Amino acid sequence: MITFAETGGTNVKPTLLVLAAGMGTRYGGLKQMDVMGHSGEALLDYSVFDAIRAGFGKVVFIIRPDFADEFKTKVAARFDSRVEVDYAFQTLDALPAGYTPPAGREKPWGTAHAVLCARDVVREPFCVINADDFYGRPAYEAISAHLAGTSTQSTRFAMVGFTLRNTLSEHGTVTRGVCRTDAAGFLTDIAEMTKISRTDTGAVNREAGAPEILLTGNEPVSMNIWGFSPKLFDLLDSVFREFLGLAGHELKSECYLPVAVGSLVKNALVSCKVLRTDSEWFGITYREDKSRVQACISQLIKSGQYPANLWA
Repeated sequence: MITFAETGGTNVKPTLLVLAAGMGTRYGGLKQMDVMGHSGEALLDYSVFDAIRAGFGKVVFIIRPDFADEFKTKVAARFDSRVEVDYAFQTLDALPAGYTPPAGREKPWGTAHAVLCARDVVREPFCVINADDFYGRPAYEAISAHLAGTSTQSTRFAMVGFTLRNTLSEHGTVTRGVCRTDAAGFLTDIAEMTKISRTDTGAVNREAGAPEILLTGNEPVSMNIWGFSPKLFDLLDSVFREFLGLAGHELKSECYLPVAVGSLVKNALVSCKVLRTDSEWFGITYREDKSRVQACISQLIKSGQYPANLWA
């Protein structure tokens, strides 16, 4: 495994960009700050810990202004002496000139918009993750190896592709970017499915007004762990403007990062290597997921993969 700390190809360490501005509607609260570890750690603490071990040099959190102070004192203060920390803010009115939110809109504009909100604070190759997902050390090592030596204008992107059956919740439907790849492992298409549930033979996606889509459970899926260069921001800006033109008048429409990347791939503007892994993934969508997540972390601590107190 090659990390930025070990490569002589560049002096720039990658940045970890953490999407932490979600409203936690299905969870019933700010899950990005909820305690999951033995010593008060949130799930994102484990992501930062793994990223530092893989050679990342900075962490940028995308949050909302309404909980910024609480987030900084309750979460980021635990490790801001160990890694450079910065912030970007996702707000409804953070839109290109000429666009305004429709009256009554409260829902954020989605993960693609969240990433765009960080364009002024991320100037190096970077990895995007969700704050409420546990990806495991191998995922960060794979992204770090991909980003090693990446130029700021590179259009060779990457994502870690988890196996669908390893990412489903026992407590309700989930949203997943289901991927197709070519023989060389590069992304050719990605479909954002928002109502996937487990079945006896695999999984099924049931969305209102659309036919059922049967899935084997073996499909690679995006869990929003991506490796990009800063070139992404200009490309993503164009995709987001197109989205606003089509759905910016709606109250709940979202511009999803996997769909945006899929569009860039289809238009041959970028390539995206899918780094397959069968590593353990777990995350928090529903309140009922919390006990399982805590049990998984306890087992990882017991097996010696993480200390009981990450930042002691």
